[in-house]
Amino acid sequence: MKDAIKLAITGKGGVGKTTIAALLCKAFSEKGYKVLAVDSDPSANLSSALGFPEDLKITPLVEMKELIEERTGAATGSMGGFLKLNPQVDDIPEQLCKEINGIKLLVMGTVKKGGGGCLCPENIILKAMVQNLLLQRKEAVVMDMEAGIEHLGRATAQAVDQLVVVIEPGKRSIEIAYRIKALADDIKLTKIVLIANKVRGDEDRAYLLKNTDGLSLLGFMPFDEGILRSDMNREPPWKMSPQSLDEMRKIADRIISGQ
Repeated sequence: MKDAIKLAITGKGGVGKTTIAALLCKAFSEKGYKVLAVDSDPSANLSSALGFPEDLKITPLVEMKELIEERTGAATGSMGGFLKLNPQVDDIPEQLCKEINGIKLLVMGTVKKGGGGCLCPENIILKAMVQNLLLQRKEAVVMDMEAGIEHLGRATAQAVDQLVVVIEPGKRSIEIAYRIKALADDIKLTKIVLIANKVRGDEDRAYLLKNTDGLSLLGFMPFDEGILRSDMNREPPWKMSPQSLDEMRKIADRIISGQ
């Protein structure tokens, strides 16, 4: 068994990235891995999908002004100027992580202005944190990202075991998957796989296989009303959709074996 697994989960909004990320975390935890779930999506819903209580308030790393200023030497909201480009971040996960059922969660958030490449303290701290998570941590790290790879760079791309793009039966999510692949190619990130979500049957499978030529499909997650009920009741997806976890266990095995 690999001693560490590093995954970045991305895809079009609404395809179920957070559900997929939560199920992967659960599957890896069952297989004996120490799991660190990282929420880098603007909606920050991974805590709910993992079963954290609703009244738990988690401040994203990007909003911790005092910590960011201490580590970068510059005030949040500033651009350029004198700041540390390689701030110390290795102690941050242990300070900020919350844990439930053996899964740790780190909520990072995203920079809401200036673009993914802005030279601002918030962006510097996020990129340093991603580099630390992917290059230094000896565990299963599952990053739930927004629809892109802004915080992955050439320095960290080779540390990603697989960039997992979640798609659904539909043209738009597949088009975004190809765009993400093009961006990944630019930074030499070649280990890209797809997980198809909300698959209703053989017709959907055939459509997805036909329209994803050149991309590797790691597995098909069935459309399940239980997932919707889990979300409505703020429960982890495996509580009301155990069959979804069964499928994800198979996908996790393929990731571990490198298939």
